[in-house]
Amino acid sequence: MHADLNNFYASVECLYRPDLRDKPVAVGGDPEARHGIILAKNYPAKKFGVKTGEAIWQAKQKCPDLVMLKPNFNRYLRFARMARRIYSDYTDQIEPFGLDEAWLDVTRSAGLYGSGEKIAEEIRSRFKSELGLTGSIGVSWNKIFAKLGSDLQKPDAVTVINRENYKEKVWPLPVSDLLYVGRATTKKLEDRAIRTIGDLANIGLSYPHSWLGKMGDILHIFATGQDDSPVTVMGEETMIKSIGNSTTTPRDLENNDDIKLILFVLCESVAMRLREHGLECNVVEIQVRDTDLFSFVRQKKQNRPTNLASEIHRAAMELFRENYHWSKPIRSIGVRGSDLVPSCGSVQLSLLMNEEKRKKMEQLEASMDHIRRRFGNLSINRGLMLIDHRLGTINPKDDHIIHPVGYF
Repeated sequence: MHADLNNFYASVECLYRPDLRDKPVAVGGDPEARHGIILAKNYPAKKFGVKTGEAIWQAKQKCPDLVMLKPNFNRYLRFARMARRIYSDYTDQIEPFGLDEAWLDVTRSAGLYGSGEKIAEEIRSRFKSELGLTGSIGVSWNKIFAKLGSDLQKPDAVTVINRENYKEKVWPLPVSDLLYVGRATTKKLEDRAIRTIGDLANIGLSYPHSWLGKMGDILHIFATGQDDSPVTVMGEETMIKSIGNSTTTPRDLENNDDIKLILFVLCESVAMRLREHGLECNVVEIQVRDTDLFSFVRQKKQNRPTNLASEIHRAAMELFRENYHWSKPIRSIGVRGSDLVPSCGSVQLSLLMNEEKRKKMEQLEASMDHIRRRFGNLSINRGLMLIDHRLGTINPKDDHIIHPVGYF
């Protein structure tokens, strides 16, 4: 099953502010700091057309009386932990998908607690009595259809999608409802007359593969209900697949000097987090979005694994210069290290690299880690950060405590 707490951030805030429960409420960032995006809204706000992900100023145009609240992630983490304690009464196979969502496999619990639908109804009732929140739960034989089920009826509902009814319930849905079908993929599919999940399921596998490559194969499996990926056992350590940070900047970035500064801020955080986990990355990736919301992702394989901010920054700058030519200012940017390996592994040394100098750089960055752990992330910085106080004092390591969780 897939459990989704309805309008999670906004619902939690209204528990602490019952006077706002019947008013349009949204949780979002600080407009002055340019983190002006709606993270969650309640149902009165939804009636005005307020949408998650849109800019606060757009939401205010639709609903002038919208009450904006800043996010309190410590509070949301507390409720997420309480929800997972409820899940743990039924199974140890609990796989979080963000703070407010989780997959559960209750197959082995059916003999004790009844059918998946019965367990889902019990969990939904406990959400209300123990957390004061509502939730929607989808029940199916695979993770993808379970998630679709939790999206079909909101709020406070249980939807069962089984092998007998999935063609009637799932296949008529827009193809954009399928996990990992975003705007660009939707357009590619619709240009080829694939408008519903059923359209995608009923064409040969070779077609989506030719259009979308490996992702086409995966989406075809999703649409046909053949996904057999297991639900992870709670507490089971899984290999970290990537480490990254991104930020919506306090002002627009207008030239390469701005990019160089903000990339160092991000690369310092990524490198420190890699070292904390004893990892190095083989691939450096950047994500860029301009003021027209045009975005792209580019990545580059490194000659050797690294967890040094200076080397990650060099690769990120090369990627940016090669792929962006300043048609518009930049609004948000991110850096990610992937294809991770343990930092204690063997490495092929290069005749073209000054290994002694690199060793000193490792020692220097390790010393900076030690200072930051003792005195805070902004206690020591590169001189470059002094050029622009607003950009140089962003703290992505501490500020970004909630990270999206990938399905793969």
